[in-house]
Amino acid sequence: MTILVAYVARPEGRAALDKGIEIATRRNEALVVVNAGPGGRDSHDGVVDGYEGERVADRLAALPVPAEFKHFVRGRGTVEEIEELVDTLPASLVVIGLRRRSPVGKLLLGSTAQEILLGVNCPVLAVKAD
Repeated sequence: MTILVAYVARPEGRAALDKGIEIATRRNEALVVVNAGPGGRDSHDGVVDGYEGERVADRLAALPVPAEFKHFVRGRGTVEEIEELVDTLPASLVVIGLRRRSPVGKLLLGSTAQEILLGVNCPVLAVKAD
């Protein structure tokens, strides 16, 4: 089985990565860290650049469990990529990071975290950044 971390280049993404590493190491499960976005004009600030991706990959290389970093920018949404990975890995757990948003912000922008919580076929652990 595999622990899947939905990673964004923000504090909540780093919190999810920390927790995913902790759980994968404790359970002796593989770890897959995924960063995804549609790209182009629809890209968002959570999509990692080359340096950030290298930092994550280097950190994963030092783990005592199999781990890999997947970065997708191929026209599909974050939720679609994660749902597909959950089914193909298969994933035993998805770890996501949460950030505070106002009720109006949630209404206007939607919530990727909510879509993941409701859409994937495995348990989801939501963590907050310090």
